[in-house]
Parts: sequence; structure tokens; C-alpha cells
Amino acid sequence: MKIVSTNIGKRREVDWKDKKIDTGIFKFSVDKPIFLDTEDVKGDEISDRENHGGILQAIYGYSLKHYDFFKPLHPNLDWQLGMFGENLTIDNLEETKIHQGDTFKVGEAILEATVQRNPCYKLGIRFNDMKIVKQFWNTTMCGVYFKVIQTGFVKAGDEFIQIKSCPENPTIADLYVAKRTEKGV
Repeated sequence: MKIVSTNIGKRREVDWKDKKIDTGIFKFSVDKPIFLDTEDVKGDEISDRENHGGILQAIYGYSLKHYDFFKPLHPNLDWQLGMFGENLTIDNLEETKIHQGDTFKVGEAILEATVQRNPCYKLGIRFNDMKIVKQFWNTTMCGVYFKVIQTGFVKAGDEFIQIKSCPENPTIADLYVAKRTEKGV
């Protein structure tokens, strides 16, 4: 696995059901290293700290391969890396193979896989189509949240080198399916 793109976003105010809301889901590729800190990426907006950011959800990684699944479902979108709100677009991130607790050295940082990303209406806002939320739930292509064990800079081209494996723990996909079942989606 390696980083294809590093992505950050600024606070954006959008209209949602006749209300103004702030969101940081509009992330775009940057051509410089980004600093992975203990609770977020330096310079990246997290508007909803209740559901994003923090120790267990500091960094969000999403697979470039998953884009190929969603592109035909949304052919009129201006597809750019960062579309799913991820900080790191990774060439081949596979949720069915990454276990909670698996740890990776990438760039100057050390990251531990923690939990799945559950979609919300802000993903629909980003896609300008609420259908994406249900489409996202109906897969195991949820992406991975990482805890930052060691802070540091990462950049496109940096490889994920696994330094700890936790096969006794559930996969990120297992956690996602359990959450989907719990929510009745």
C-alpha cells in the first residue's frame, strides 16, 4: 500500500435543508507533505469533532481502487482525489484484510488502524446526491480511520510498511458490517 494523494480541506458553509452548516468534507489533493498530528492533520478542517478527528479517528484513509466502483454510479461528478473526505488516498487499502490494531510505518509517522468510517449526509452533500450514502453503506468500502502513534510528515509515494499485525481482532470490514446491522441499514 502506498499514498497516492494527500488531501486537506477548509471549512465550507453549505445550505442543508434550509439551514447553514459547516463541513470539512470538501478535501482536495495537495502537492506537499502533510503533518499527521495526534488528533488530526495540521491545516485540515474538521467541523464535526463529535464524529471525526480525535485520538481514534485522527486520519482517514480511503482506497483509490474504490473510486472505480463508485464512478459509474455518479458519472456526472467532477471526480477528484479526496472526494470521500479522506486525508490519504491509498492505492490499495483493503478493509477486509486490515484488522483493528494493525500498525504501519508510513513516511515519518506510525499509524494504527482503529475503526471504520460510517457515512453521513455530508458525504451526500459532497456528491450532490444523497444516494451515495446508501450506496456506501451497501459495500464494505468504508475506508479506515487511523490513530497516530508517532506524529510526522507523509507525502504521496510513501509506502505503508506493516510493523504489527493483529489477526485475532476483527477486520475493519467486520466492524463496518456490525455497525450497518446495528443501524438497520
